[in-house]
Amino acid sequence: MSSQVRGGTRWRRFAVVMVPTVAATAAIGVAMAQGALAASFSVSGQDFKVTADKLDATGFVQYGSLAKGNDLDGKPTLHPVAVSGFKTADITNMCQSVVTPNVPVFGSVSLMLRAGTGGTPVHAENIYLDVAELDADAEFSNIDIGVAAGSADKGPGIQPKTEANKFGFAQQADTAVLTKVKQRAWATSAGTFKLSGLNLRLHKGVKECY
Repeated sequence: MSSQVRGGTRWRRFAVVMVPTVAATAAIGVAMAQGALAASFSVSGQDFKVTADKLDATGFVQYGSLAKGNDLDGKPTLHPVAVSGFKTADITNMCQSVVTPNVPVFGSVSLMLRAGTGGTPVHAENIYLDVAELDADAEFSNIDIGVAAGSADKGPGIQPKTEANKFGFAQQADTAVLTKVKQRAWATSAGTFKLSGLNLRLHKGVKECY
């Protein structure tokens, strides 16, 4: 069985997403450029944009939750998100950007990351993503809709240390393939994450992937 969804999909529908935050990637960029990062990490607090030509994943689960973060004044915030988990994910031609406004002297400063552009895709294992918006063409195989989040067994399970209701509505699939991806997300965590051909740049002003 396969299910296909096209067009402007938002988090309450098939909001499958990918890629860690730029802040996390910048902090460990050299290690990931040299090889796989075999450690879990998570960052939240500022939303970021991502584009990719293709995401090819196995072991998918998705459910609603709240992403915790902080605003620019350091005050705690909560954001409704769709958490998408994958056992494995390969991402082709990935771009990720985040804009920090009101930096003293500089004004807005943008950080842009590109990877998986030289024929070798970005690879992640046991990755979770907290997303607010997604536009993509998506195809799922053997999809189950309406299962309890805590009983979903095709993906990596409920994200550790989150506010998810394990009895809430969830969906899962054996595989997920997304193309022409544009998404906005708040946070992520991953077990192993490898960025091939890592290119990371800072830009003065606003410069985003889309």
